[in-house]
Amino acid sequence: MTTHKTTGLTGPASTPTVSVKPVVLPAPQRGEDLHVRVSAPVAGTELPIVLFAHGFGSNLDGYAPLVDHWASHGFVVIQATHLDSRRLDIAADDPRKPDMWRYRVQDMKRILDELDTLEASVPGLAGRVDRSRIVAAGHSFGGQTAGILVGLRVTDPKTGTAQDMSDPRVMASIQLATAGKGGDELTPFAHESAPWLRDQDFSHITAPGLVVAGDKDELPLSTRGPSWTTDPYTLSRGGKSLLTVYGGRHSLGGISGYEAAETTDEDPGRVALVQQVTLAYLRHVTGIDHADWERARAALAGDSHPLGRLESK
Repeated sequence: MTTHKTTGLTGPASTPTVSVKPVVLPAPQRGEDLHVRVSAPVAGTELPIVLFAHGFGSNLDGYAPLVDHWASHGFVVIQATHLDSRRLDIAADDPRKPDMWRYRVQDMKRILDELDTLEASVPGLAGRVDRSRIVAAGHSFGGQTAGILVGLRVTDPKTGTAQDMSDPRVMASIQLATAGKGGDELTPFAHESAPWLRDQDFSHITAPGLVVAGDKDELPLSTRGPSWTTDPYTLSRGGKSLLTVYGGRHSLGGISGYEAAETTDEDPGRVALVQQVTLAYLRHVTGIDHADWERARAALAGDSHPLGRLESK
């Protein structure tokens, strides 16, 4: 397969950024304090927020290719280390294990509750953030977290009920390489290791959203193959867009980190595509600028682009 290093897409110039970590938020009911990283441009006002949830096992230092790109182009990016992180090394029989998915959502809501503290932790940031423009984003397990914040209903495997855990402070979502519906398409491995995937209902998601899926993303969770990760687009209501990354596996070319060991499809072109399309979407959905998004939609329409396809409904 030919490797394409350039996307042909352009965007705004980048600016210097600053990151502060860890900002420690007390969380007694969680059993561990919540450690948070805040990345922001050093200049600019009315900066929108991206609330980013890492994939299973990662931490607040992950996903630098995306976080750095978004922050250097005008967004305050906030990341937490969730309880499933390998850094915390929670025991297999820990009673919190079945509720990992729920703790993640609570982490995000705690962050939104503590924006005063987080803003004050970054020198010069206070008063420059627009809290009316917050987008939830996440990769893999983090994609479910972001989805729940905009209306995804997850049936609790312990109670058998699904509740609305959305947050009105979140205006849109970006879900990258994340899970589809449950039911009989789940593998036995998924039923055992991720019971919170057994029944997911996307029909209540009405907020705008971008779904990013790799067409070679063969996960051990579903019998459907790569198309499973497009469910958040196909099964939710209108106002959604889908970026299909050609040749993309679960790390979409390497978004999980610079020199990330878990990347199996390392490709700078794929990473650049995801960077540029997600940034164009963020600027579009938060009302900053629509031109880059329209250019991306035109360039990636149909099957004309070698790296991917962008469609909307």
